[in-house]
Amino acid sequence: MKPDPRHFWNFYSAGRLVFGSGSVARLPLFLKPWQARRILVITDRILEQVGVVAQVVDPLRAAGLDVVVFNEGEAEPSCAIADKAIAAARQAQADVLIGLGGGSNMDLAKITAAVVAHGGTYRDYFGYDKIPGPVQPLVCIPTTSGTGSEVSHAAVLTDTERELKESTLSQQLRPALAVVDPQLTLTCPPKATADSGIDALTHAIETYTATSYDALEVPAAEPFPYDGKHPLGDVLAEAAIRRIGYHLPTAVAEPANLAAREGMSFAATLAGLAFSNGAVAVVHALEYPIGAAVHCSHGAGNGLLLPYVMRFNLPARATEIARIGEWLGVADAGLPVPEVAEQAIVAVERLQARIGIPQKLRELGVTRAQLPGFAAKSIGIKRLMLLNGRRPTEADLLSILEAAW
Repeated sequence: MKPDPRHFWNFYSAGRLVFGSGSVARLPLFLKPWQARRILVITDRILEQVGVVAQVVDPLRAAGLDVVVFNEGEAEPSCAIADKAIAAARQAQADVLIGLGGGSNMDLAKITAAVVAHGGTYRDYFGYDKIPGPVQPLVCIPTTSGTGSEVSHAAVLTDTERELKESTLSQQLRPALAVVDPQLTLTCPPKATADSGIDALTHAIETYTATSYDALEVPAAEPFPYDGKHPLGDVLAEAAIRRIGYHLPTAVAEPANLAAREGMSFAATLAGLAFSNGAVAVVHALEYPIGAAVHCSHGAGNGLLLPYVMRFNLPARATEIARIGEWLGVADAGLPVPEVAEQAIVAVERLQARIGIPQKLRELGVTRAQLPGFAAKSIGIKRLMLLNGRRPTEADLLSILEAAW
């Protein structure tokens, strides 16, 4: 017997969202409600070298605040680096934590804020709704345009021993403050711009093609990290997809183009708001074990898999995928929905190629022998199977991977 459907949906965001070029210079003003005296910034050495950390730290120090910088952040952060960040936070005894960087640094700050506030280890909080209350006051400042981590409720660590990415999902992880300053993305190199941008597109498309909130096979009273496809998520996803299709190629080709950077920063935040309330699904489920095994960027893995999963979803989501084609500006008026939907998938493939996203898993170092193991691990992420617009079997997942290999 299927559970009673949910007849409602929810929407959450960061406590406060500040958006605008140059806004990070006003950070001391934004922090005033906490009356903070000591700040810990979780970031990485590359951002220090290119001067981004100084753009955040200098105004804070000029305002008389004591700032400690943890600069050991890494791409797809491991459990080992989380241990280091937590130790640094405990030693710093900061009033506020700042996650500065791409999704990896922001996720690292999130999980650090949870452990500092509630004790234990990050493993205690893997899964959904395991954090018992508010975390350490947390500010997230993105320097890429993709993950939406500045407004989301997720933090992902890589368990290198098990070759698996572990997610912590909790509404408590949404930052108290998100400051999105597109000027901080001007130093983001083309590959990272492409990877993060296609990640944002994946978020928006998975949200729009997900299982509807009133068809989720989850009891209404059961805590669940996502609400599925719903009207507000649709609005946000559309706005994100339109902007990504227009701005992403320019942001990759012309890194100093501030208009393109502003468009992508806005699109990524919109997509983050959409997916963190609505859904991510099979693309993410497949990428988690792949990324952990071959250490590709999350965005590159998602972007590669996206059109293959769209084709799998086509029998159940042709109307939605056709609409995506219209938003990307490639649909021919008057064609049947299945043909327009196919054009949408081709448009995503062309965008991939234009910005340099790999087209096949073998380009990432994946071997064919690894595919069955990836399918087996992915099918076990049940929440993402439930959220996908077409319910897959393990054999379906293996077929998608074989097509992508």
